[in-house]
Order: sequence, then structure tokens, then C-alpha cells
Amino acid sequence: MMNSLWIAQTGMTAQQTQLDVVSHNLANLSTTGFKRNRAEFQDLIYQNLRQVGGQSSESTQLPTGMHLGLGVNAGAISREFRQGTLQSTTNTFDLAIDGDGFFQIQMPDGNTAYTRDGSFSIDGTGQLISSTGYPLVGGITKAPGAVSATVGREGVVIFLDKANTPVGNGKLDLAAFINPAGLQPVGNNLFRESPASGAPQTGDVSTGGAFGEIKQGFLENSNVNVVSELVNMIQTQRAYEMNSKAIQTSDQMLAKLAQL
Repeated sequence: MMNSLWIAQTGMTAQQTQLDVVSHNLANLSTTGFKRNRAEFQDLIYQNLRQVGGQSSESTQLPTGMHLGLGVNAGAISREFRQGTLQSTTNTFDLAIDGDGFFQIQMPDGNTAYTRDGSFSIDGTGQLISSTGYPLVGGITKAPGAVSATVGREGVVIFLDKANTPVGNGKLDLAAFINPAGLQPVGNNLFRESPASGAPQTGDVSTGGAFGEIKQGFLENSNVNVVSELVNMIQTQRAYEMNSKAIQTSDQMLAKLAQL
């Protein structure tokens, strides 16, 4: 059987994976704080038909070998944590991080999740919650009589009454990771810590590190570039067609061989 049939099939499978990734990026173009995904590919094991550097005579060696590649495989789908643009809003509790930090979300199972989505609001009990209804770590609650709030660059939340007198406060500490690309995505704009990400470090911009500062009245847009994704989509389509053509050509060659 011709190896080209299998090799081209792996190429088509790889391009299907690439299209899945591109489609996911485009689908989340308007998702707050979304980070672009990127498929990474690896060539498969080689058939060693002639060893490089092998003896061609008693006193000479081969300058090259003969290694037949067997196709491609999707090795990983990584995430680019490049900063997205900040968009101004009119919501008091729309918060964006200008830096590398993450908001900390308290999950129902007691664990902590992490997000770049700062679209927060106040629930019926006055507690500050995420768009999915989960409270922030630390439990910030609106003070009785408060009609407005300010959030400082370091995450200090101050509730004010009608006379602009402080009536309560809270603190949002951010989390940072040595390898944010190693975080495990769980949906709803949330990530969980993993061995690859390392343990979180918590703090704010005043303590140094990669936490970043908080911007009140802003949200972070997705970092997906539409033009780049459309170019990738076209390249993926062309590569898929070429691999399909390779299978058709191999099939035609086998048909010719069967006629002999």
C-alpha cells in the first residue's frame, strides 16, 4: 500500500483540527477577555531507510540518509495570553486588568477559578458576582445606603452614599501565574490551576510582579484578529484540498498498477 494515502490522511485530519481552532477563535470574537487559541503540529515518526552517516565504503561515509516521513499530528493547542484592547463602558462594576493578572472567582465546589472577564454586577444580597453568578474570592458586599462605588487601580473598592461619604469597602486581589498558558480552561471564561501553570501568586500592582492594574469602567476585548483568522482559514482550506488531491492521485496510481 502506498504511504502517501496514510500521509495525506493525516494532513487532512490536521487541517480539520486547524479549522476547528480557527472557528472557535472567530466564534469568540466578542467574548470578553477571550484569549486566542493556536494549533501546533508535529511531524510523525520517520522510516529510516538508510542511516545518515552510514559507511558507503571502508573509508567513506554517506553525507545524508534516507528518512521517509509518515505525516503530521496535532501536538498541542496553546493559548495566547496577549493583552486585548480595553473598551470603555458605563457600568460601575465593569473592570479590566491592564497587565497579566486574573480575577479570582469562588466556585460552588469551594475551589478557585480564574478569569479575565471583569463584567461584574451586584446580586440581590448586595454581593459582587461574575456574569455567571459566582462571587469573587474575598466576598465583596455592597454596604447599606451605598449608591455608588469606586474601584482603584490596586483593587480597593469603596462604597459611597448620596453625600459621597464612604460607607464600606473591600479589596480585589489579583492572581498571576508563571505559565498562564498552562491553565486549564473550563468554559464560561474561567480557568483552573494546573501543574503546568504553577501555583497562583496573589497581590496587586503595588506589590510588583505581573498582576497589572485594574481599570474601572472598562472591559477587555478578545485578542482575536479577524483578518489573521480569515487568512488562516483560507490557508487551511487550500492545504486540505491539496491533501485530498494527494489521496486522489495515489488512488489513480494504484488503479493503474492494478491494470498491469
